[in-house]
Amino acid sequence: MLAEIKDFVKARNFLKTHFNDIILFIIVALLVMLAFSAGYIIAKEQSKTPIQISNFK
Repeated sequence: MLAEIKDFVKARNFLKTHFNDIILFIIVALLVMLAFSAGYIIAKEQSKTPIQISNFK
């Protein structure tokens, strides 16, 4: 029981000391995923055949 409490305190201290780094990592990871998904969506749209007008007067 005491060992579990010590592990919890160690984890809590780790989170307190590295909180800014963890938040920065999460933000960068989310931005990378957003950029990848945006590029994927744009690439799917560009691969469609364009509309061509055949009767032009």
